[in-house]
Amino acid sequence: MPEILPLPLTAAAFAAFGDVLEAAGDFRLINDGMCQRHHDRARLDFGPDGRAGISVFNATPRALPYVFDLVERHPEGSQAFLPLSQHPFLVIVAPDADGRPGTPQTFLTNGAQGINLHRGTWHGVLTPLQAPGLFAVVDRIGTTANLEEYRYAQSWRVVAG
Repeated sequence: MPEILPLPLTAAAFAAFGDVLEAAGDFRLINDGMCQRHHDRARLDFGPDGRAGISVFNATPRALPYVFDLVERHPEGSQAFLPLSQHPFLVIVAPDADGRPGTPQTFLTNGAQGINLHRGTWHGVLTPLQAPGLFAVVDRIGTTANLEEYRYAQSWRVVAG
């Protein structure tokens, strides 16, 4: 079984798949100087027939090593995951290879980061590494199909660094 070592999540390393959501870099002060606004951090995309929705996910925590074979993508809209606790979580993504997922890559958040997956990005299921696995999720709500799943012929194992 092929093994994958997760990389630290950085904006540069993740750019091909989506946006990293974190309170870092440029900001402007708001609320009478008591709040830093890190402005416009994600390219949200809900397509012509969709709208933004906010949901709350409660995912079962996993542990490393973590074995997976399932990835999915949402062809009609982006999907943002904002953790409601400050615990690292695993992010699995794969480049598109002629309509199928290519070799997966994994990232580990630092506990204070969220992600926004661009429309059509192959990704693993929500994978918190600690309880609670609570996330606010901003994604497309619409009547057209927005989920494609793919199972790799061989499982992948994500190992700790």
